[in-house]
Amino acid sequence: MARCLLARRGIDVVGVDPAGASLDVARSKPGADRVRRLHGDATALPPLQVDLATMTANVAQVFLTDDAWTATLRGVRSALVPGGWLVLETRDPARRAWEGWVREATTVRVDVPDVGPVESWTDLTDVSLPFVSFHDTTVLPDGTELHSDSTLRFRERDEVEASLVACGFELVDVRDAPDRPGREWVFVARRA
Repeated sequence: MARCLLARRGIDVVGVDPAGASLDVARSKPGADRVRRLHGDATALPPLQVDLATMTANVAQVFLTDDAWTATLRGVRSALVPGGWLVLETRDPARRAWEGWVREATTVRVDVPDVGPVESWTDLTDVSLPFVSFHDTTVLPDGTELHSDSTLRFRERDEVEASLVACGFELVDVRDAPDRPGREWVFVARRA
């Protein structure tokens, strides 16, 4: 939503996502027609020179290997103008967020216009730190069930800081996520 808000204010905005379905959802939002959307990831960006890159929704945790994480940070850095900013968020592993990833605690039911009630939940399937795996279930009004399995990597703060510096960023600040204080870090870095 922030991307659309910025675009409505006349700022050039590019959204990048490896999930085509996520891009489809993003394209349906008000103001989305003003956002340039790219299917892919930071390792395969066309030539861009942007002032700010963000990694929201804990996307930094989907990069499971050091190589994938490093390639992503380098891809982002190459898309930034000198002095450009990277802001990313990631969960603090000490808070053990995964302990709440059970059906009883995660079930959500939403009435989707022109679709009907949609129910979804998450079940934790494995904890082998730094990796945490889980299973998502979504039930559509006709009873169709959609399933997906995911694994996230919970990096320690010093790991994220070191990787940013190693990939050519100056770490400017690390703060709490304003809407989740004490549970997530927000890293603010500048292209060195």
